[in-house]
Amino acid sequence: MPFTLKQFAACAAVVAAILGSAGCAPKRTPPMTVEDLMEDRVTLDGVLLKCNEQPAKVHNQSDCLNARIAVERLAKDVDPAEEARRNAEFERSRDKLRLAQEKMRQDRESKTKVDAYNLPVIPVESGMPSGGTSSAASSQP
Repeated sequence: MPFTLKQFAACAAVVAAILGSAGCAPKRTPPMTVEDLMEDRVTLDGVLLKCNEQPAKVHNQSDCLNARIAVERLAKDVDPAEEARRNAEFERSRDKLRLAQEKMRQDRESKTKVDAYNLPVIPVESGMPSGGTSSAASSQP
């Protein structure tokens, strides 16, 4: 049974339409794996930002889940020696700050505090003659 030219053209048009619609459909990107996200921190930050700020616009919820798992794994992978070094550095800087603030507080207190035992001695001169009153002393020329 031979195909006529009209049947061949119709079949060709159907095949072209199917291929055209398949070619125009967006490619489905596979979800990023946890390992990929752990290696690429910039992408991890971008995925988390998109998931946290615009959850309605997220097309693939598995990316959000994988990003959160990657963050948890990265948090667990902290080297204990590095963590101890950071804590020791933090304690040193905190002690240094405390000492500086304590010194500033003591300086402020010492400036405002008056020590009565170390005040200069000023001699008091008596302007009145002995036995007289202040009005009699001012009336004499």
